[in-house]
Amino acid sequence: MFKRRETDPMRILILEDEPLIALDLEDTVREECGADVCLAHTVAEAEEYLGEGDVDFALLDVRLEGRGETSLPIARRLARADVPFCFVSSAVDRLPARYEKVPHVRKPFELSQIQAILP
Repeated sequence: MFKRRETDPMRILILEDEPLIALDLEDTVREECGADVCLAHTVAEAEEYLGEGDVDFALLDVRLEGRGETSLPIARRLARADVPFCFVSSAVDRLPARYEKVPHVRKPFELSQIQAILP
């Protein structure tokens, strides 16, 4: 795994299964942070990005409909690594109690809500 240099842009993981929402999030993150975006549609894709190197922040949809997955395995991995993240989902009310203090944005959202939670 490589280490990010301080001069490198921030790396933000987006785990979102809905393509249009994913693209909106990606555009917002790039415009607001100038960050490198790692766009994943499945838990397996997110795991690959995490295995490639440092991630500085993540936006996670809770339910990934295509395969009946949730982003909770990624949330656990990020929490263990002390990487901040935010849930962006219509299912934020169904999160386990351990995530009650994690920031969240409920879908449907305004882009200003996403802008407000970005590092």
